[in-house]
Amino acid sequence: MWTSIADYVHSLGLDAYVVGGAVRDELLGKTPRELDFVVPGVGHADLRAALAPHGRIEDLVVADQRVGVRLLPRDRAVRALQPAGIEFTPPRVERSTGPGRHDFEIVADAGISLEEDMARRDFTINAIAKRLGTGEILDPLHGREDLQRGVLRTTAPTSFRDDPLRIVRGLRFVSQLDVRPDEATLRQMEEWAPRIEHVSGERIGGGLGADGLGELSKLLLGAHPAKALRLARDTGTLVHVLPELASGIGYEQESDRQHLPLDEHVFAVVQAAADAGAPLEVRLAALLHDAGKPEAERAGGDHAALGAVAAGRSLRRLRYPTRLRDYVVRLVREHSFSLPEEPTAADARRFLARHGEPLVGDLLAHRAADLAGKQVPGEEWERLAAFRALIEQEREQPHRLADLAVDGDDLIEAGFSEGPLLGRVLQTLLAEVVEEPERNSREQLLARARELA
Repeated sequence: MWTSIADYVHSLGLDAYVVGGAVRDELLGKTPRELDFVVPGVGHADLRAALAPHGRIEDLVVADQRVGVRLLPRDRAVRALQPAGIEFTPPRVERSTGPGRHDFEIVADAGISLEEDMARRDFTINAIAKRLGTGEILDPLHGREDLQRGVLRTTAPTSFRDDPLRIVRGLRFVSQLDVRPDEATLRQMEEWAPRIEHVSGERIGGGLGADGLGELSKLLLGAHPAKALRLARDTGTLVHVLPELASGIGYEQESDRQHLPLDEHVFAVVQAAADAGAPLEVRLAALLHDAGKPEAERAGGDHAALGAVAAGRSLRRLRYPTRLRDYVVRLVREHSFSLPEEPTAADARRFLARHGEPLVGDLLAHRAADLAGKQVPGEEWERLAAFRALIEQEREQPHRLADLAVDGDDLIEAGFSEGPLLGRVLQTLLAEVVEEPERNSREQLLARARELA
């Protein structure tokens, strides 16, 4: 049985090189998620012919042009190692012919050298190849040295012109790998940031790949999102990706609790969410939770409600899935909930009844991150901790309609008719049981329902 994709590909007799992020991750001591291969000296037809005996072959298409093939191996053990298939390409070069994603001239054939293929990639740390047969490293642009120094450097001055999404991808690497762009790369980011408007929303946010994550999501899920977001702001990238945040840049907040400008507060909240290991939904809410604050303070209104509108607009434009978008909008709308001065078990049950799972946990996680971006007294942290403890304590107590000892069928048997009254009675019973869980017995609830009829 094959123990690695590299061993399997080596057995196929191709002079293949592992390329890109897999080599970078291996040099960093990480286990690559997937391996992609470049095979010098062969063309598209040659690759198909060489791989066809080993499984199903699909063409790889970029900008409506065939650039290689994907092998879905017949061997089930290999398929289990990399279920999405194994990508093989000849070396290729790309030339931009316009501002759009599909405005490329692509040439992929046996006559192009591996060094040329490396040069068309985005950053030097991704322009490293490893020969399967010998373990030889091909590093024509000194990406390994940049990796050791923690430097992010483009492969060419035209890298961001050729694909402006690379700007956001570079910032994603800042967050994931804790690298820093060199001065030339920063200048290129500033120059080409306006071209991000030509990039489709799903490539930035909602994602097109098997993992369903675009570059912004990967940035937020990295370990150092605040560092990346500051660079996004300073290079002008942030306002082109999320114009909803433009009014918050440098915005001084009128509160003793808010010791940071609004943008710095937001970055601190996102970082705190990342440090706590919060899920993507909480990190997106952290990024967008105060998008409505400048308007609310200028013209009046609820900043959370205004922020929810802005969050919905931005996540829709970036093509996030509807379910995730709606959930983040709810988080933003409810994030400024009142924390009881002296929380009780009943407060915890009411909170559970109002918001349900998993929103309760994510609201509390967001509140902790939000407090980390402010100057608040220790007592506020203590109240939050006490409330979280009560929530955990009361989770098993009835707080949903499904937790009631009776349901709609029981009330119909007792003489109720289907309709609005039935729903109102069930909601009243739930509210009373939330206040006094000991009332959740069939006999008591049926008797109380008759009183409410």
